Amino acid sequence: MISVIKNIIKKLVPATVWNSLHWCVALAGAVKNRFPSRDLVVIGVTGTNGKSTVVQLVHEIFSGFGLNVASTSSIRFRIKNQEEINKLKMTMPGRFALQDFLRHAARAGCQYAILEVTSEGLSQNRAAFINFDAAVLTNVRPEHIESHGSFEKYRKAKGELFNKLKIKKDKIKKMSVINLDDASAHYYADFQADEKYGYGLLKENGRNEIKNHFIPEDIKFSVTGVDFTLEGEKYLSPLLGDFNLYNVLAAIALARAFEIPHRYIKKTISDFKGAPGRLEVLQSKPFLVCIDYAHTPDALESVYRAAKSFWIKNGGCLIGVLGAAGGGRDKWKRPKMGAIAQEFCDEIILTDEDPYTEDPEKIVNEVARGIQNKKYKKIMDRRLAIREALQSAQPGDVVLITGKGAEKTMMTRFGAMAWDEKAVVLEELAKLSKK
Repeated sequence: MISVIKNIIKKLVPATVWNSLHWCVALAGAVKNRFPSRDLVVIGVTGTNGKSTVVQLVHEIFSGFGLNVASTSSIRFRIKNQEEINKLKMTMPGRFALQDFLRHAARAGCQYAILEVTSEGLSQNRAAFINFDAAVLTNVRPEHIESHGSFEKYRKAKGELFNKLKIKKDKIKKMSVINLDDASAHYYADFQADEKYGYGLLKENGRNEIKNHFIPEDIKFSVTGVDFTLEGEKYLSPLLGDFNLYNVLAAIALARAFEIPHRYIKKTISDFKGAPGRLEVLQSKPFLVCIDYAHTPDALESVYRAAKSFWIKNGGCLIGVLGAAGGGRDKWKRPKMGAIAQEFCDEIILTDEDPYTEDPEKIVNEVARGIQNKKYKKIMDRRLAIREALQSAQPGDVVLITGKGAEKTMMTRFGAMAWDEKAVVLEELAKLSKK
């Protein structure tokens, strides 16, 4: 009921009023905490996909180099070695939360704060009065279009992070790190920064305005990860897929921008097994089971391609369990998700994800519209859908469950309901093993 009332209020009150309110609250939070970003080097990571992985990887690299680091992401909040799971269903916390977090980080002796930054958080002024020193772009794909009104407005909202680099801080150079292969690279490269760094896989995409490029050579993908050469150094990462290589390169480029030696970066890269709920393998034999947060068409295609390329062998099947978020969030992408599942999956099970106040079955039916030439099952209870996928899997198959990842809640018309995808999958696997 509370969530319904909130949605009604949001529809009645203009967005400009809400954004002004967020600005005032952010100012109050900054004043209360004595503008804590002034006492930290603050790095913002934005993009459509890959933000959480980059934030965690950068945190590990900086920590491995001996720096005191704090970070926020859609997965968790970390201050040095202490961490708290993000149960807010919100990547960038509102109200006083971010300013409070930065003050706690400064008091704990942190030198750096790495923040996952979203377009909605920026447009709602949740990052107001935070002095950013570096901005990282992973990629920009169509997302939150209904919220922003158009892709161009979505892209512009993310640009506000780079626009904040104009605010000077004594003795700190302002730096931007940009994916050179992204179609919007030129847009973000035009924002002012003292130093600009680029990374990518395509040499011909070098930008004249970016002098420092990180483009790997001798790239070899395999079932154990990827190895490559960068600046004459041999790197090995256990992460799968070219999308994860982009995440790794973003972290390396940022670390090198801060003059962290390769030997420290290489160790962290080789030890980093991935962020929770991001292509996380829960069982490898007799059939492989993996969960992933993929909730955009681009991300879903990337994880399906990785599964097909590295895990499917000798006639094994890819079993996809998926749904789509409600709450009026980008309804256009629902049939696209279904079409992508049809292209890559041998078996498809559609289920509930985060319906918010929408009819869950209606959402699933919209996903099903994209499935034209393949049979699928519709099981609205997510646990039962997972159970069905596991029971139908044969040796050599891959069960890939997407949409939730490491989240701890499911948003329904009754509010936030407890949901731990990893725990549910492990419970169902345990039941299956006893049969």
